Amino acid sequence: MIHRVQEGHVKTETHKGITTIEFFHPQSNSLPAKILEELTHAIHIAGNNDECKVVVLQSEGDKIFCSGASFDELLAITTEAEGLKFFSGFANVINAMRKCPKFIIGRIQGKSVGGGVGIVAACDYAIALEGADIKLSELALGIGPFVVGPVIERRAGMSAFMQLSIDAASWRSCDWAKRKGFYAEVHPNAESMEESVERLSSTLVVRSPQSMAELKKVFWKGTENWDELLKERAAISGRLVLSKFAKEYIQQFKEKIATQSK
Repeated sequence: MIHRVQEGHVKTETHKGITTIEFFHPQSNSLPAKILEELTHAIHIAGNNDECKVVVLQSEGDKIFCSGASFDELLAITTEAEGLKFFSGFANVINAMRKCPKFIIGRIQGKSVGGGVGIVAACDYAIALEGADIKLSELALGIGPFVVGPVIERRAGMSAFMQLSIDAASWRSCDWAKRKGFYAEVHPNAESMEESVERLSSTLVVRSPQSMAELKKVFWKGTENWDELLKERAAISGRLVLSKFAKEYIQQFKEKIATQSK
């Protein structure tokens, strides 16, 4: 099943108990509101599908896993209500991932920025390719990684979250990300990564669904208030994105990226 969103899409396919959810956007796999909505829906459907035993979450292409929020949509936000709605899209994806009763394996083939790092952190088991570096650029944009903060802190600890948040201009290597717990595995080539994703997902298909669902509850114990918490965080980002500082810096980043891509 393919949900086409303007020039991007979310594609879902279930085969032999493995549901693969793939997202794509031509702007470095960024996440406009509609793709966030479709991702949330796809994860919810997979979690309630008896034919699905395990979920593999991936993006299309071979360079960028996810570049985070869509700059075009950030610049288009004009009210706090619009800001809350947009950033709640990231909250909804993270909450869908944590509440999904199936394990979610992340296939991370490239770099992640901002909200993309939050999605990596929300995977139950992430398998990455060398070069899959991470960066939280939100502070440099005049906002902050408020919505993804809780899941990153839970995954890697407060110290790692602080380092990523404060030094918002610097990339952290995939080896650093593995040491901090973002990645369970880092592979030297795409073939090795694919083999590992296939091996683990095929192994989990024959495990007890009830046992995995109960184990996932244990993994995410203590996050029961995240429906409210992440919405509160979304409101903070939704307010800050309206500032003159944020608008100017987001525009500058957009122009810089456009220049680099020529």
